[in-house]
Amino acid sequence: MATLTDTRTDIDDFLAQRTLALVGASRSGKKFGNALLRELTARGYEVQPVHPEANEVEGLSCVRSLRELPAPVGGVVIVVPPAQTLRVVEEAIAAGIPRVWMQQGSESPDAVRACRERGVTVVERECLLMFLEPAAWFHRAHRWVRGVTAGLPR
Repeated sequence: MATLTDTRTDIDDFLAQRTLALVGASRSGKKFGNALLRELTARGYEVQPVHPEANEVEGLSCVRSLRELPAPVGGVVIVVPPAQTLRVVEEAIAAGIPRVWMQQGSESPDAVRACRERGVTVVERECLLMFLEPAAWFHRAHRWVRGVTAGLPR
């Protein structure tokens, strides 16, 4: 039986993917998805932003949906409200994306279940920035606190 805690293997496998899609960055640049997009691209990831209305986010050309990705990606980072996550996961499954990272706060039990039922690797309830190396001091501190209080995925 799968546990709700992600394994470190799933996290490392996701981070090993150098091409990702990201759903949840805004045109204003002020959402957490934008911070993730900036951090990923700064570390050499090729990230395809997905936005239903924008042509460009953070200087990168957008596609309107995961179905419109111009090339395969190794995974998708989801940074949307939980009520929208299942729709994004269903789109990812239809697009053949094998890995999903539901940024902490984006998870939905139905979306997690859909991933697991379809064999899609899912990371949930974790902040990608805690695991993206080199982590900034704040994220290293967050990781340390999590390790002491709640435990980290192993």
